[in-house]
Amino acid sequence: MGGEIFQAQVLRNFFDTITGTDRNLTRIYMCVISLSRLRGEDPDTISRLAEQMRQSKIKKELSIDVLDYMCAVASELEISAVKTAFGVKDISEVVQDFDGISLDSL
Repeated sequence: MGGEIFQAQVLRNFFDTITGTDRNLTRIYMCVISLSRLRGEDPDTISRLAEQMRQSKIKKELSIDVLDYMCAVASELEISAVKTAFGVKDISEVVQDFDGISLDSL
């Protein structure tokens, strides 16, 4: 599962970059290529993604094929790995924090 957590962290960096104020194509390129190599994709897939990133740089907009690939990876990852990478806690983990709160303390 450690590998999946790392993949989810790279995926998080990708989405943070494309939704943030600094949409650096080099950083996006690194996320896409790193993730494809971590997943052990075949060389044809990696070269196709690299070509799509080059086209994205020329057109100054991110290719839908790249977005589609990253979303497909996100849907294939184990949800617990994604939660860990994004810092999401299960309700069962935080419920104890709410047991000690009373209306009188508010």
